[in-house]
Amino acid sequence: MNNVGYTPEEPIAAIATALVPSAIGIVRVSGKNCIELASRIFSRPKALSEAQGNSLVYGWMIDPLKSKESNRIDEVMVGVYRAPKSFTGEDMVEVFCHGGVSVVTSIYSLFLANGFRPAERGEYTFRAYINGKTDLTKAEAVKEIIDSKTDVSRGRAAGRLSGNLFELIDSIKKRIVDVLGNIEVEIEYPEDEENIADCFDTAPLMDVKESLERLGASWKSEKLYQDGARVVLCGKTNAGKSSLFNTLLKEERAIVSNIEGTTRDWIESYADFGGIPVRLFDTAGLRKTDDVIEARGVELTRDLSEDADVILYLVDANNGIQKEDIDYISEQKNVPCVLVMNKCECNGSVVIPTEGPWRNAVKISAKNGIGIDELVSSVKEIVLGDASQDKEHAGLGSERQKNSVQEALERVSHALEIASTGDYGLDAVVQDLEDALDSLGEVTGDVTPDDVLGNIFSRFCVGK
Repeated sequence: MNNVGYTPEEPIAAIATALVPSAIGIVRVSGKNCIELASRIFSRPKALSEAQGNSLVYGWMIDPLKSKESNRIDEVMVGVYRAPKSFTGEDMVEVFCHGGVSVVTSIYSLFLANGFRPAERGEYTFRAYINGKTDLTKAEAVKEIIDSKTDVSRGRAAGRLSGNLFELIDSIKKRIVDVLGNIEVEIEYPEDEENIADCFDTAPLMDVKESLERLGASWKSEKLYQDGARVVLCGKTNAGKSSLFNTLLKEERAIVSNIEGTTRDWIESYADFGGIPVRLFDTAGLRKTDDVIEARGVELTRDLSEDADVILYLVDANNGIQKEDIDYISEQKNVPCVLVMNKCECNGSVVIPTEGPWRNAVKISAKNGIGIDELVSSVKEIVLGDASQDKEHAGLGSERQKNSVQEALERVSHALEIASTGDYGLDAVVQDLEDALDSLGEVTGDVTPDDVLGNIFSRFCVGK
């Protein structure tokens, strides 16, 4: 990692809240002597410099270069945190000021003019990591929470932030260490077993392998809860796509009309499908038209369909499914489709077709909200597939973690293979298990190359 901007203990400052008009703004500083430096631009310097950790001090931020009559910037509360009991593990100060853009930027500029430099992206969390206040799984979970789009994705990230993934990794490492201890005893005091498998009990190592397999498999669903899925609403004109779009969003985003061809372009928004963030697209109705603009909209509908994770194909239940509908769904070779029989409030006797080129079929009333839960469950079932939905165990939070766990699994699997075949000695098993420990250490940050650290923390926002 390029440490030019990441200099431990150097006083840094950042605006920690969004730079928009609001009730409160926060400017955060951290580093060696930051409390003393902050007291020089505070109306009550002694009160601030002598304040106990985890306390608040009232006063004004002042510009020492201006006259006493005009040096006041804003009336504030200052939070004081003393090392090591702070987020970064260093001395820290947080200024809680009024949330006007001018006020916040003025206080931030005041810090920069009085001994502080601008913080780099993720530098506060980086300092927390190097000072032992967090491990990499918790650090990455911070960004996950910030980026989460649903309550479920936030909850899963919160589990990692609370340490459940670290604890699971730690328990697996301890089991590997126990096996290594038994092997080391055998190396020191060898007996006359005919093969390696008889030298130590491989059952604990098999348990480790199963734990790593289960943990590695968790990434598929965790990634889905983080990144979400693309769901495209398709169908003929007036099938009710825009009505369903609004119903799923729980707001009026798309224009609804009984005039055919109202939607000529696509619009999108995020929706919550049972905790999975879905990028939902409302599209132009499928039909032949001489209108150049509408025809272009139909082309875009077809393009979006090709890139979708799931297509919701709507059919007006009053007209029934027709050959053109089946033909369009059949063309979607690589994208699963859900046949959605809409407007069922007008025809309660609608029968859902049991066979066809679609994955699932449901009947709904977008207008009255009937069948929406079943539709959401159907989409969720498709996008999750065989992915684990185990909420009781920790899951992986990043591709980096998945790769490291996969490497550990390969080393443990190889160690078991050696033990069963007897092709190599116990030293080879030891090497495999030590490599597995290193890979797991990369997950938590016990063993992590600098370039990996740089990649992780550079994705954070400034001030975090």
